[in-house]
Amino acid sequence: MIPELIAIKDSPWPVLPIGIHKADLAAIENRFASNKWRRDLFAGLVAACKCLSQAGCRHLYLDGSFVTGKPQPGDYDVCWDLHGVDSRLLDPVFSDLNNHRVAQKTKYGGEFFPSRYKADAVGRNFLEFFQLDRFSGEQKGIVLVSLADDSMLQNP
Repeated sequence: MIPELIAIKDSPWPVLPIGIHKADLAAIENRFASNKWRRDLFAGLVAACKCLSQAGCRHLYLDGSFVTGKPQPGDYDVCWDLHGVDSRLLDPVFSDLNNHRVAQKTKYGGEFFPSRYKADAVGRNFLEFFQLDRFSGEQKGIVLVSLADDSMLQNP
């Protein structure tokens, strides 16, 4: 379940409350794909999820302005679990962190990082880093998506 967004001091948009909130792609679509711009971003997210799932990724964490109250988010951010991923089946774009991840944003509309990679100078990994609001430094929530059993990723 995706909880209601909350306001936190010094953040321009409401954010998810502290915690890792499990949701499937249908729930994310219902909550956050609320206009054409957001639906286009969501379509890119689903395409990326399919590729990651086919390579063996079982879980990812969704963050960024897409999961806030910002009316037109710039993109979405994902950190994904490397466990079980066959790098030979992985779209090479997920390993391309160059040039501010422009190749990822062009292909899928968002940015992708392995969850356990170092994210900042303090030594936090992306899973930890994503749980901090970039404006205030306060803790906030993210969304966990289990790819292995998501009905949107199943072939008809």
